[in-house]
Amino acid sequence: MRRRSVLLAAGAAALAGPPAGRASAASAGPLVDHTPAVDLDGTSGVDLSSRVRALAPLTTGTVLVTFRTTSHNEAMTLISASDPAVPSSNLTLNLSGGALQFSVRQRGAVLVDVMTRTRYDDGRRHTVAVTVDSTGTRLHAGGHVVFETKARPFFGSVSGLTALTLGANRDSDHPSGEWFLTGTVERAAVWDRVLDAGELVARCPRPVAADHGRISTMLNSNTPATWVLTGDSITHGALHTNGWRSYPEHWTERVRWELGKPKNRDFVVDSGVSGATSAELVAYFTERVAAFSPKVVSIMIGTNDIATAGLGLEKYRANLVSLVRSVRALPGSPAVILQAPNPVDPARWPGRVALSGYARVMGEVAAQEKAVFVDHYNDWLTGNGGQVPLSLLSDGMHPNERGHHRIALKMIRDLQVFDTGSRVCTLSIPRRAGRSRRAPLHHRTSPPHQKRDCSCSAESPSPCCPPPSWWPRRPAPPTARPPRPAN
Repeated sequence: MRRRSVLLAAGAAALAGPPAGRASAASAGPLVDHTPAVDLDGTSGVDLSSRVRALAPLTTGTVLVTFRTTSHNEAMTLISASDPAVPSSNLTLNLSGGALQFSVRQRGAVLVDVMTRTRYDDGRRHTVAVTVDSTGTRLHAGGHVVFETKARPFFGSVSGLTALTLGANRDSDHPSGEWFLTGTVERAAVWDRVLDAGELVARCPRPVAADHGRISTMLNSNTPATWVLTGDSITHGALHTNGWRSYPEHWTERVRWELGKPKNRDFVVDSGVSGATSAELVAYFTERVAAFSPKVVSIMIGTNDIATAGLGLEKYRANLVSLVRSVRALPGSPAVILQAPNPVDPARWPGRVALSGYARVMGEVAAQEKAVFVDHYNDWLTGNGGQVPLSLLSDGMHPNERGHHRIALKMIRDLQVFDTGSRVCTLSIPRRAGRSRRAPLHHRTSPPHQKRDCSCSAESPSPCCPPPSWWPRRPAPPTARPPRPAN
């Protein structure tokens, strides 16, 4: 009880804004602004009810919350205005299994209830917002729109609002609260006007790239989208996955199946080509990117640039800028993801040790061009004490099956669709499968010391590759039965 008293007192002391009542539409400041960070343990909330009268008449405006949480609970309130004398009359911005949810109910009647597929329970600082005006409702994250609907109920749609609570919702069935938040709320504020894009970005301690917001909108939309993932042999997924999925295939499963219908109408195209460089991708941009009419284009390139004459860092930078701008020039101005290549084993590939410079340049280009940057290079190193994780590599350079899954997980996390209930996200690949630098015995077509450039098969083995024991044998022809003796 002492903790609850402290939180209630803190809520009252932290409030700032004009006296109770409707502020003018020209008011620049928030009607409610709770700024001291508060840690909530899932058992109580912060009472802000002394300011709810200023919000009750609003039909347009902005609700903004900055928070952090690692809890995956199915119902956790960020902020809620309610009528505690009746059941199910509330306006609530909350998290549901990490997804952002906004709902408005009037005495049990649902006026709006929308939820994102993108998730915000990764422990990082997120700033989310709801804006409502005459054109509809928009959910924002990191300063950018991530979901839209034409429905537009707001505080004024719920009668009898007398409670405003941070981290919980209250009604007659739950007078002490429900849907408690486990996490930290750094700020909760409400304006009587819609903040524009610049204002929302300015109020985000950790804003995201504009393309990140556009990609989130596509993930949260029911409109089909085409994703093109292009690059070199790593994106191609050639040979080194040992029969497991490559990272584009993991992404395909996550989006087209696990996010549910109608996302199964999205299409994911892998146009990676083994041996490709940034210069080659510029030259073949039409056939490898433009031909597929994409909405999102992911580019992972650089591993071969460092080993190609004439493709130093500045030429690499110029090629990346050209590729990003070529993507943006396509119809619909597709969103761009730049993905840094993974590090390589310096003992086996000493000529590619400076790959870190290419990852750095890619990050600089992403920042300059306001594209999404997924930094696999540093993710692999920081996750392994600064050393190259050899267990994720097949030949010291190409990711094996475990490496591809690691790349997919980084992409999934950075694009906010990680889910502990997902088979892709929780897939466990045996470590022994990633250790071998050769194919497992049951995948070999010849002994390790022999060349494999012949065209042997189960039906036509040759002397250079005698058939292994696991090959199916052609059945022997039936033995001619001797004639039966005449009786």
